Order: sequence, then structure tokens, then C-alpha cells
Amino acid sequence: MVAYFKVGLLYEPIIMDSYFKGKVVVVTGGTDGIGKALVDALLKVGAKVATCGRHHDKLYRLQSEYPSAYLHTMITDVSSENDCRRFIETTIKNFGGIDILINNAGISMRALLKDAGMEVMKKVMDVNFYGTVYCTKYALDSIIDRKGTIVGVSSIAGYRGLPGRSGYSASKFAVQGWLEAIKTELMAEGVHVMWVCPGFTASNIRNAALNQDALSHGETPMDETKMMTAEVCAGYILQAIRKKKRTLVLTFTGKRTVLLNKFFPKLADKLAYKFFFKNGKLVK
Repeated sequence: MVAYFKVGLLYEPIIMDSYFKGKVVVVTGGTDGIGKALVDALLKVGAKVATCGRHHDKLYRLQSEYPSAYLHTMITDVSSENDCRRFIETTIKNFGGIDILINNAGISMRALLKDAGMEVMKKVMDVNFYGTVYCTKYALDSIIDRKGTIVGVSSIAGYRGLPGRSGYSASKFAVQGWLEAIKTELMAEGVHVMWVCPGFTASNIRNAALNQDALSHGETPMDETKMMTAEVCAGYILQAIRKKKRTLVLTFTGKRTVLLNKFFPKLADKLAYKFFFKNGKLVK
């Protein structure tokens, strides 16, 4: 099956063949944004999908949308090791194992270090880094048995530290370093490990970003109408999994940022400051 997604003025084909049919795929944070788009796409091509979220009403709507034995949901806070363990164990009990784990659940923050309380730093690290570690650890035996795939949905902030998002950047650097380490560990086991950096993609993560007091901002300072949609991003992620890519960096801005930071770091510093600050104040 070939689905066509609009990217700017162009339509790009995202090939969705039988690769995912019958596979058990875990997607953390599957009720909004990229996670929801991944769940939608996977169920439509016959995958068995397990997903989790913190809000009962969103999981209930998802179950109502897909009243199928191919969908397993569970209320889970990925910052809780016990929640992650129960979610993975019930998935294995329901479906018999796990072929692909997509660690998508994440939270951002928007506050200068001088203003931010330590709670916001800890909360972002607990969700983004430890949530990935917990789910991967408890799913690992099953993934090794099936020679499956582990995916981390990271960010450009995992390549380039972003002002006003120091805790978020730290968590994504940690995720990428950890995934790179276990990728090497698992080479002989036949397990595929990859990480994905969507760049600026239209999703709920900026609306839910924490402020200096670890509370949700409830709004985004960016124009999301000009960003890649979650559906297009999900299509690229699934195609990268099928092709067993090592990394995936999406959007022109994302790729340019990674290259500039690698080869011209001083210029990247200046451009980042210009993008995020106006008259010395954080505006994005």
C-alpha cells in the first residue's frame, strides 16, 4: 500500500507494505501528535498495537475509534518504573511478545535556567530519559527473542542544545547516547536500534511544555501551521524502521541545524540566539 502525504506543495509517497502486518508494536504516548499518528497508521496496515498515556479519556476515545482486539491500551506514566513494567507485561500477555518498541512519550520545557526550578528539570528527565530506559528494559527479552527493533523519538535538541530548553536538551542528549550504547551491545543479538529527530513538527508537545514551575504552558509561541504534520512524520518514521536506518533527521531546518552545529558550532550559537531571543528575552 502506498499513502501520499502532503509536504509543502509536494506529495511524497510513504510506502506501507506488509512489513508491519501482524507485528506487535508498542508506541508510548500514543494519544496525541506523532504517537497518535503512528498508532493510526500501524492499525490500518494490520499491526497489533499497544499504547499508553496518562489520560483515561484520551485512551477511551482511542479505543472507541478502534474497537479491535489488535489494540491494547493502558493508563501509564512513563516516569514510573512500575507503570512501565505493568504496561509492557500486559502487552506481552495480550499479544505474546513485542516486535517493535517506539519510545515516543515525551515532554518539553520552556524556561531559562536562572528562572527554572529543579522540579522541571527532574520531571523532563524522568519522562524523556527514564521512561525510555524503563520501557526498553522490560521489553528487551522479548525484543531479543524476536530480533526486533527499538526506536527512540528524540529531537534536534539531542544534537544541539537549545536555549530555554536546557532540561529538554539534556534529556534528549541522554536518550541518544544511551541508545547508541545499547545499539552496539545488541548488534550480535540481531536487534535493530535507531533514533528519530522530527525537527519542528506540528504536535501537542509545545502546548504541553512545562514552564519554570513545572506546569503546562498551554500554548506555543511557534506557528505550527507551517510545520510538518504528525501524519507525515509518522510515515517517515515507519519507513525508516522498515529500512532499518540508524538515525532519521527530518525537516530542512533540522538537517541544517545538525550540520551547522557539527561543522560551524560558533555560527550555530549565534543563529540559535537570534532565533530564540529578541532584545535579550526568550521569545520562542
